[in-house]
Amino acid sequence: MTTPLEPPRDTAMEALTLWLSSRLGIVVLAVVGAGAMSGGDTVAPFLERWKHWDTQLLITIAEHGYGGDPAAAEPDKGLPAFFPGMPLTLRAVHTFVGDWTLAGLLISFVAGAVAMVALARLAEFEGPPGAGWRAVLALLLWPMSVFLFTGYSEALFLAFAIPAWLAARRGHWPLAAGLAAGASCMRITGLFLALALIVEFFTRRQAVRQAAWLVLPFVPLVLYSAYHYSRSGDWLAWKHAQEAGWGRHMVWPWESLITTWNSAMGEGRFAWAFRLEIAGALVGIGLVLVLLYLRRWSEFVYVGLQVGALVCSAYYLSIPRSALLWWPLFLLIARAGTPGGRWRQWVILVYALVVGPLMVLNTLTFMDGAWVG
Repeated sequence: MTTPLEPPRDTAMEALTLWLSSRLGIVVLAVVGAGAMSGGDTVAPFLERWKHWDTQLLITIAEHGYGGDPAAAEPDKGLPAFFPGMPLTLRAVHTFVGDWTLAGLLISFVAGAVAMVALARLAEFEGPPGAGWRAVLALLLWPMSVFLFTGYSEALFLAFAIPAWLAARRGHWPLAAGLAAGASCMRITGLFLALALIVEFFTRRQAVRQAAWLVLPFVPLVLYSAYHYSRSGDWLAWKHAQEAGWGRHMVWPWESLITTWNSAMGEGRFAWAFRLEIAGALVGIGLVLVLLYLRRWSEFVYVGLQVGALVCSAYYLSIPRSALLWWPLFLLIARAGTPGGRWRQWVILVYALVVGPLMVLNTLTFMDGAWVG
């Protein structure tokens, strides 16, 4: 609560200011950094620097469907791993924007703005005052925040998921379920969100008559599975695509750690990426333990299921990028950095000095076409 001497906070404007400033900063970094890294060679056009990895795969699905590009030698078996929300949105925006990559950038730009405002409001709702812009800043400085700029599905997922969580916290369950269903169209992470909402509902002892709404976020997963069953006879095509495309299958966590550790001890950019994967796993496990200690059961379920699945994969892959979806992490950082003690004012500064340079490095690395997560 503000004092009579303090004007009321415009949480949305603070979040949007940070979002727009960070987007401008990445554009400047793309222009200046690409020239500095070119070594005198021809610099790729701006849009081409963002057309890497999953961006291209999502564009392929949007343009040709899950059968892949008919001109390709053979279909990409990993395409069903991508849920249809982002490709369908790409196709819709491409109707008005001629370039596929630009369409992806615009989707992430608008969706990210929605997500940042929702994150700031969620942080302010849970308190303390002033946590809103700090939570947004913590997310924007995260080492993998480049994926909120390019045409990946993270920003679009957060644009549904964080408002869904805020609606649940406020007890608006029909709205929460509808938004969570939108998030479930984007990524398998929507399944973990749906389960976490069930825990949130019953720990808050809500009216049982509203419990039926909790089924809604599972509907997109069922429909997507049914769609692939009609194509291939495989209800779990999205899961098997992970195995076929990236060799990801469930193993014991120590086996996954050993495989990742051996890769991280090599040389080159991939070794650096695997070192970040190990660091991301440590952050995830630490976050799960903190949420357990704080008895934040619904958030524990949401993050814990993700971390468990990621560290039990054949090897660590995209864990730091997945952390972009762990808004409880950024809420905790914001809370720790909100003034209230002698040392707290330094939390955000120290955090920025540690992760900010990694964010810049990973942004430049992604634009150069290398794997960063």
